Amino acid sequence: MDWPRFGYSVALYALSPLIWQRVWREQVPTYQRWQRLGIEPSARSGQAYIWLHCASVGEVRAAQPLIKALLAHYPRHHLLLTTMTASGAQQVQVLTHLSSRLIHRFIPLDFPGSAKRFVRHWQPALAILFETELWPNLIACCHQHHLPVAVVNGRLSPRAFRRYLRIRPLMTNTLRRISWLAAKSQADAERFAALGMSANRTQVVGSLKFEISHNKGDGNDSKCLRRELGLETCKRPVWVAGSTREGEEAVLLAAHRKLACYHPEALLILAPRHPQRFDEVAKLCEKTQCTTARRSLQQPVTAQTQVYLADTLGELEQLYTVGDVAFVGGSLVPLGGHNVVEPASLGRFTLCGPSLENFEDVAKPLQAAGALESVADEQALVAALVAAFDDLDETARKGALGLQVVEQQRGALERTLAGLVQLLPAKAGQDPD
Repeated sequence: MDWPRFGYSVALYALSPLIWQRVWREQVPTYQRWQRLGIEPSARSGQAYIWLHCASVGEVRAAQPLIKALLAHYPRHHLLLTTMTASGAQQVQVLTHLSSRLIHRFIPLDFPGSAKRFVRHWQPALAILFETELWPNLIACCHQHHLPVAVVNGRLSPRAFRRYLRIRPLMTNTLRRISWLAAKSQADAERFAALGMSANRTQVVGSLKFEISHNKGDGNDSKCLRRELGLETCKRPVWVAGSTREGEEAVLLAAHRKLACYHPEALLILAPRHPQRFDEVAKLCEKTQCTTARRSLQQPVTAQTQVYLADTLGELEQLYTVGDVAFVGGSLVPLGGHNVVEPASLGRFTLCGPSLENFEDVAKPLQAAGALESVADEQALVAALVAAFDDLDETARKGALGLQVVEQQRGALERTLAGLVQLLPAKAGQDPD
């Protein structure tokens, strides 16, 4: 009897009302909530599947190079991509043009019955979990069905490690069922090992976040957006605050008002991370008396517009390209930050707050090159923006250095694919339709 997992499952059932309350909000109209219980209304097709799970929008973005590579290396397989959040699901919808073999479902809640139904229905040839998605019942069910399970871009922040230490017996039993761990750093590998992951099934491959790629049409898209925002004819300093979280927008708007004392023509493009907060942030802009245009309403940007609220999904990359400076959210509040590689890979000088635990490994080389600067608070943010806009040539040079760092750090994708092929040969499976 797996007593740690039994106790975990009992706790899940006891907390199920709270869990359902949380996931009830994480819904997209075109998806049935039955997916949360591993229930599929239609019979499974005869295709072979690879299952890749990414928690939310940030992980889906970071996994895009891997998604493209899996579709290319396994042409005989369909790729089942699961997410936990609604924003993650909407991000996947942006990627459906990549292949008809890419399909999306919400991951089932980690109840024993839900896990069994999910695995029995899809029967994936390989399960791939991105970063820290360690679901004991799903992993145990894969193990029972003799399905190899890989954790790629594996990371454990110090905070997550301390949390998992409290349930170490459960995590040890779970990690014993992992076929291969592709850790993004030696520190992450050591934390996994301390929880019970075997060194023989662990490899440090580097961070997949450096493997970020951009569509060939990005240059034209950027020109169109600049023209749409009136930036082709009017040279005004622009900074883009992406993936912002609750508690950050008020600080960013206050900083922008102070920035106007030095650069009154400056424009802030504000892109909150979660769509359910778009209206809330719009009201905050109104409250702070910033002249605001909303992208979702196609409101025009004029010379008087101070803030452009990017209340849409799937456009952050394009938005970063029109700015002189990028600010990456989730970092002024203690959430561990978001992906600083994304704007750096576009050649943009990048700012962030002090909370960057989740991206410490990719942030260090960018900071060492001067392409990424951490600001402690509103005052420091204003000072950094003023300095950046006072010397745009120097700011562009720092952005170019960031792009160089990203290019130099590549290689994790190739090493990850090599490890996955050991679990599932690329020629295995059925021919696609």
